[in-house]
Amino acid sequence: MSRPTFRFAPSPNGRLHLGHAFSALLNERMAREAGGRFLLRIEDIDQPRCTDELTQAMLADLAWLGLAWEEPVLRQSAHLARYHAAQQRLRDAGLLYPCFCSRRDIALKAAAHETRDPEGQPVYPGTCRQLSQDEREARLARALPHAWRIVMDDAVARIGEPLSFSEESSGEVVHERACPEAWGDVVLARKDIGTSYHIAVVVDDARQAITHVVRGRDLFQATSIHLVLQQLLALPTLRYFHHGLIDDARGRKLSKSLGSRSLRDLRAEGVTPQDVRRALGF
Repeated sequence: MSRPTFRFAPSPNGRLHLGHAFSALLNERMAREAGGRFLLRIEDIDQPRCTDELTQAMLADLAWLGLAWEEPVLRQSAHLARYHAAQQRLRDAGLLYPCFCSRRDIALKAAAHETRDPEGQPVYPGTCRQLSQDEREARLARALPHAWRIVMDDAVARIGEPLSFSEESSGEVVHERACPEAWGDVVLARKDIGTSYHIAVVVDDARQAITHVVRGRDLFQATSIHLVLQQLLALPTLRYFHHGLIDDARGRKLSKSLGSRSLRDLRAEGVTPQDVRRALGF
């Protein structure tokens, strides 16, 4: 039986805040209580936004909190070939297609498309899925910018059975039914970075022998996509714990994009690691 293995996997595209601290501390505590391993993974596939300066600042923040993790730390930017290989397997299986739509194209089509995904965004209407093979090859030969999308209905049909996952956040194991079809043909390789969070996370969870994924409730719905990829790529299924999010004074979840106060800001104000732990229930 595999030793319980947990991971904290932030993206260094901004400063860590209390929400990150809660998730990191929860992963470490659950790993310790299970007699398992606690790993740190740097999810920096978005290299234009994920800088080395932010990575080093993130490591310093986590060390300041008193966290320790196994070395070496996996940095996704050093393993892009693994994600490309996984995408190629799906292309070879006939489950991916190139999407040449611009953001504007998608926005215009979406305006007349009522279906929304679990995050409230318009589901891609499948414009490029309708292209003939000759047209696809012609556009690829002209090196037109493109993403790669999965044909979700075909992928689900290929699996041929209902998908579910074990969710433990309620204090007991609940078998949650997955609904990947609700996402439509999601992007598995972005135009700008050549891969995606979805592909990278399932490949790395398998590579690192992760057994328990402990992450924010905002990623609960994405688990359906990950289950599909795990099945198609013959990767292990995991156990999940989607914890609640830390809100700001206005009831909004803490976010880098909102400029939420960072751990660095708190440290500059004289807040100690013990203060943070107490405030977060650790």
